[in-house]
Amino acid sequence: MRTRLALAAVLAAVSYVLVVHFADRGRERLTASVGTLRTQAARLEQQAAEHQRLRAAAAPAASPTDLRTLVQARVDAARLAGALTRIEAPDADHVQIVFGAVSFAQWLGWLEALQAQHVRLETARVEALAAPGLVSVNASLARSGPQ
Repeated sequence: MRTRLALAAVLAAVSYVLVVHFADRGRERLTASVGTLRTQAARLEQQAAEHQRLRAAAAPAASPTDLRTLVQARVDAARLAGALTRIEAPDADHVQIVFGAVSFAQWLGWLEALQAQHVRLETARVEALAAPGLVSVNASLARSGPQ
């Protein structure tokens, strides 16, 4: 009986030492990862602050003489040039644009980017195409406010 008790005590002690050892190793790994995570969190906070600063900054003023160039640049930036079939500027403050087949969501995003540049949508004809999510667009754009 004593042998069994001694054996049980030794097994309990060995189990305790193993549990403490593995817990200590786990704690060391977690401590090392906490430093990395703190560094990443600080970097994310800096990027978020920069993002907020850039969003709050005034949009660069559009050239008062070349609305067509601004619209074309936004088409290129949004990677919609392949969908663009026509762009015409009847005068310095108006542009007419035609997209053959463009994603409706992309077109709305593109339009929002133009509104940030003080360009407004005057008229638009949007027609759904057979492919889901695609539309054809014939739109007239103009500068907002006095120039």
